[in-house]
Amino acid sequence: MNVFLWIVAGVLAAFFLAAGLTKLTQSRAKLNANPNMKWTEDFSAGTLKLIGTTEVLGAIGLILPGAFDIAPILVPLAATGIAIIMLGAIITHARRKEYPQIGINTVLLILALVVAIFRFGPNSF
Repeated sequence: MNVFLWIVAGVLAAFFLAAGLTKLTQSRAKLNANPNMKWTEDFSAGTLKLIGTTEVLGAIGLILPGAFDIAPILVPLAATGIAIIMLGAIITHARRKEYPQIGINTVLLILALVVAIFRFGPNSF
């Protein structure tokens, strides 16, 4: 189970690192031009940078504390934070009637919850 949780955490970390860096390095106008990122028009540039920062920190928090055995409680906390971000994403996409994105967000939410539940509980560090 430990290997499975590491794989899931690694996949989540890679996804959120890429997504967060995209939001941090691209302008709001460039993000709006992407057909899969039309939701960004509902948020200010500062809010998009905040979302990107939390995604990058969540990605780091999924891997580094467990890998270096320094404050490993941060791993399930990071997974919980990512789950909260995905819950917000689901609400945003539902409000905008962007149903294909809801499916992706739901899968990411479930994966984050699996990591959070098992790292808080039976497979903690």
